[in-house]
Parts: sequence; C-alpha cells; structure tokens
Amino acid sequence: MAYTTGSFKTTDAIGNREDLSDVIYNISPTETPFMSMIAGKGKAKATYHEWQIDALAAAGINSVVEGNDAVYSTSTPTTRVGNRTQISEKLVSVTGTQEAVDKAGRNSEYRYQLALRGQEIKRDMEFGLTGNYASSAGSGSVPRRLGSLEAWFETNSQRSATNGADGGFSGGNVAAATDETAGGLRTITEAMLKTAMQQAWTSGGKPEYVLCGPVNKQKISAFAGIATLYRDTGSQMKQASIMGAADVYVSDFGQVKIIPSRFSRERTVTVLDPTYWEVGYLRPFKQQELAKTGDAMKGMLNVEYTLVSKNEAASAVIADLLTS
Repeated sequence: MAYTTGSFKTTDAIGNREDLSDVIYNISPTETPFMSMIAGKGKAKATYHEWQIDALAAAGINSVVEGNDAVYSTSTPTTRVGNRTQISEKLVSVTGTQEAVDKAGRNSEYRYQLALRGQEIKRDMEFGLTGNYASSAGSGSVPRRLGSLEAWFETNSQRSATNGADGGFSGGNVAAATDETAGGLRTITEAMLKTAMQQAWTSGGKPEYVLCGPVNKQKISAFAGIATLYRDTGSQMKQASIMGAADVYVSDFGQVKIIPSRFSRERTVTVLDPTYWEVGYLRPFKQQELAKTGDAMKGMLNVEYTLVSKNEAASAVIADLLTS
C-alpha cells in the first residue's frame, strides 16, 4: 500500500508507552498428589519421630475341649519404628529500590517472591517424600534426611531379580532400596499391578491409589482392567465424552485411581493405602523476616517434617521399570 508522505509513524515517535501485560504466566506445575492423597498432617515432637506398628496373629481353627484349662501364649510385642525430620527452606532478598519501583503483574516484589518460594518448597517436599532416599541423622555439616516412600517398602515389593533389593527400616534408620541397573529394567504389565493389589489386600490394606509417572500412566491406561474410558459430563449433556486416559482400574480387590505424578520417579509405581501414610510436622510452614544488613528486604520460608509410614505392608511397590 502507498505511504502518505509526511505521516508521523510510531517508529519516529519518542515516548510511546510500552504495552506490558499485568498478568505473569507461570507454567511450572505445582500439583503435589502424594501429599494431597495421604491421611493428613501429623505432629512430630523431636527430630527423630517414632511410632509403633503391630499385627494380629494369623487366623486359624479355634476350638478347645469342654472344660479346657486356660493355656496362655506369650504376646508378641509391638515394633517400634521411626524417621528423621528434614528441614527445607527458601530465602528471598529484594532491594529497596526494586520494592519501590512501579512493577507489572505484582504490587510487592518481596511478597511475590515469597509466594513463588512457597510453591517451590512444596514441589521439593513432594519430590523428596516420594523418592528412594535413606534417612540420616546428619551432623553439624550434613543435614538430616528423612527416609522416603520408596525406601520403606519391604513386605510387598516386585523388583528385578538381577540387582534390585528392598530397603526398609532397621537399626533406627530407613535404608534406601537398591536400584536395578539400566539393563535389568522391565515393562510394567497388568499382571504386576494385579499382584501388587493382591499383596497389599492380603496384608490388610485397602489400596485406593496408584501413583506413577507419565510414561507408566499411559502404559497402565492400556490395561484390560480399566473400568471405562467414558466420563459423564453433566446432566445437561446427554452424550458422554470419550476420555483418552484411564482414571480407574478395577481389580479383584477393589478399584484404584491412577494418579500421574510429575515428581515421583518414573521407574517406580506405588499402590497406596493413604490411611497408612502421613507427613509429620515438627515445625509447620513459617515465613519470617530476617535482619537487614543493607538496603534490601530479606526473608526466609522454612518447614521441618518427616514421612510417617504407619504400616508399609498396607501398600505395595512395583520397581525397576522402564522409563520410556
């Protein structure tokens, strides 16, 4: 098109205001499915948090003769287990100038950065709680570490026969499981999931969830035992919508929801009874301002917590799986 000679263009102008949206778009995921599904908040009162587990005697034929004299058997004592608390923290420092200037998308840089750090800590907690990490008492130079989900399993586990081995609680600490080398990893099968469900149910658990990474979520979606790929979209819509994901798996021992996780390890699938897991807090989330040492606002957000495995036998693990 022809240009009108002498027209004043935006490329000639000085002082046009910038067009910057007041919305900040953040795609980083913040879902924490494991912490959301388990029983809830517990209370720890020491850096080494302990509890007891027990089990009933095996069922059997219980009959005695008429007039039988009482014969007592020695009761089995409870088992005392525990886990270490772990401190997670995030720090923020914002200059006085940055706090004062006019900003797009937030009024206070300091409060905005604190909110981001809070989301990051929750992601870190989910990552650490669901992984395969041993507990550690720590030292003056080494932080305490909690024993995580994968490390607790020693009753109901399916691992590669080559190098995979259970961890579990022993001698006051939780040992990490031994990971299989890359050459011994397997593809998850429906038979594995059925076995895990049966193991947890036979031990006394009532599994409600299967926690897995995105690759194994898609593989599980192809299993024959998936209840349906249809979901009701509401009373005003007569036709159901077809879903491309398996949300519910129906087994002989009940149905479980298949929950994908961005932060649990892809090589492991856990079948969980959430009533037997809990996060115990020695110090709940706290935000506090730190002393000024210059022209900056300084703050810290921290939390001290541990994973409570009330009885790992109520759940099951399928480990040493292919990640692609």
